[in-house]
Amino acid sequence: MARPLRIEYPGAFYHVTCRGNGRANIFFNDGDRQRFLMMLEESIKIYRVILNAYILMDNHFHLLVQTERANLSEFMRRFNVSYTGWFNYRHDRCGHLYQGRYKAFLIDVDSYLLEVSRYLHLNSVRARSLHSLDYQRQWQYAKKYKWSSLPGYISKKRVADFIKYDMILEMVGGRRRYQSFILDGLKHDIDNPFEEAQNQVILGGDEFIARIKSEYTDGSLREQPSYRDLMVEIVEPELVMKCATETLGIERGDLQKRYVNSDARGIVSDLLYRYSALTQVEIGKLLGGIDYTGVSKLRVRLRRRMSYDKRVSASYEKTEAKLKELSSFEI
Repeated sequence: MARPLRIEYPGAFYHVTCRGNGRANIFFNDGDRQRFLMMLEESIKIYRVILNAYILMDNHFHLLVQTERANLSEFMRRFNVSYTGWFNYRHDRCGHLYQGRYKAFLIDVDSYLLEVSRYLHLNSVRARSLHSLDYQRQWQYAKKYKWSSLPGYISKKRVADFIKYDMILEMVGGRRRYQSFILDGLKHDIDNPFEEAQNQVILGGDEFIARIKSEYTDGSLREQPSYRDLMVEIVEPELVMKCATETLGIERGDLQKRYVNSDARGIVSDLLYRYSALTQVEIGKLLGGIDYTGVSKLRVRLRRRMSYDKRVSASYEKTEAKLKELSSFEI
């Protein structure tokens, strides 16, 4: 079976979902859900992905994300592998956790972003046992469901730092109106917006679909070009390396020495990924020929170190500030 097309470009919005293998649960308890969200927060920071909304159900999850880089595949691969590995270890199991690859729909912001956010948030009351309830009782359940971004959309007291609420709230006119929007969806039992998706990859109006086909595929939704050239503002890798060696007080050759200077190598690899539009394979070649998993581990280890070691965090911020100072544009 052919893999579904992945249309990726900077600034794209996606609805992403994964279901358990054989519809089995991917969360056994709240500890699993908490770990999932911790790993999700870590991954969105590493890959510069913006999380607009989410919901966790027993055997699947939904995410509404925007990719600043054209890197949805990298982000989801790393995140799904990480959680699967942890879940299997935690519950003494092996094998696939998910039913195939994730499913992703490219979203037309103007026409469907608001609708998709509502559809996502109402997953908690879509079960048969709740579907027969009147919409007011469904609402009471939905707003109390804690494994969802909905609470932060209706109350400032329940916002999460790793979720960006502003864009969707501005589209509808604030939290009070978003709540009314959700209630209206419950009252009228809204249809599934994804039934209108084209080729099971794009959810949008005719003009949006035509533009995507014209600019990002061969016109038939069979192939897609490279999106590296869509990155308008790119810092040259050499400048990143120069800033790092000067700021951190190391030699260029030190960055190619394995098992030493892991913090410096992590800082360089993260800045190269974020600001030079290099793939992790390309970064690995600059760091002495390590593979992309090695680069990913360097960046993950760096983020964890920065969370508790102020010296590492200060070194990163100092290097990034130097890069910003020497770049021709504001990062």
